[in-house]
Amino acid sequence: MAWIHFLKPKNQLEEGGRTAAPVQQDAGEPEKNCPNCHKDIPLSRLWANNLVCPCGYHFRMKARQRIKMIVDKDSFCERYAGLTAGNPLQFPGYREKVDTVRTASGEEEAVVCGTARIGGQSCCLFVMEPYFMMGSMGSAVGEKITALFEYAAEHRMPVVGFTVSGGARMQEGLLSLMQMAKTSAAVKRHSDAGLFYLAILTDPTTGGVTASFAMEADIILAEPGAMVGFAGARVIEQTTKKTLPRGFQKAEFVLEHGFVDGIVGRANQKRALTELLKMHHGG
Repeated sequence: MAWIHFLKPKNQLEEGGRTAAPVQQDAGEPEKNCPNCHKDIPLSRLWANNLVCPCGYHFRMKARQRIKMIVDKDSFCERYAGLTAGNPLQFPGYREKVDTVRTASGEEEAVVCGTARIGGQSCCLFVMEPYFMMGSMGSAVGEKITALFEYAAEHRMPVVGFTVSGGARMQEGLLSLMQMAKTSAAVKRHSDAGLFYLAILTDPTTGGVTASFAMEADIILAEPGAMVGFAGARVIEQTTKKTLPRGFQKAEFVLEHGFVDGIVGRANQKRALTELLKMHHGG
């Protein structure tokens, strides 16, 4: 699409849209190995570039870090922070697992919701947390996202959502699967009110999240290299008895086949979101 031509990421280290100067590494500085180029990158360099390797590989990003990157300074106001997972099926070990991932991720649940401004444009925002059970969708996640869309419809605000998920949370069984219908109904009511919803798919966006609100936006963008799909590639191959194409379920493949509208790297995301929110101001 011509109107999103500027979303194409550059295969080089970017900082504020410009090529970043080489970073001098201190002796003994921690490094992280890139699974794409297989080089060790100083952590300070990765953090300065929003966890994007010089080769263009996008590492997973915590929800709060992404919010800080995207929204205008001091504009984010969190909502529904008190909504957290219970153990409705008394699944063995579930409560202990949730306590562990809360400590590890620093979040109470697998999604952070609130209101914010992006480039001066007011919106409702949800960002899923990859380090909380890989953003799996349980009852609390579905309730928070549903409540956010209902708030947005009531106050006539657009919604911007960053998705990352392994799918529905198995420890909550059918209650987790029902969140697909619940969130989809809220998205539909928001859409019927003539309001705008923009989704940005990050690595990985799969399962019940893909089958519901992640793919129901008016405009769907994805980060470079993000895995986007429903079932895993191995399951599909075993079911269909066919070898899948190379790069199947990568954002670039999904874009080529018309399931997303564009791919945008982190260096350009705030600019892209600002322009799209301006274009759809008021509906």
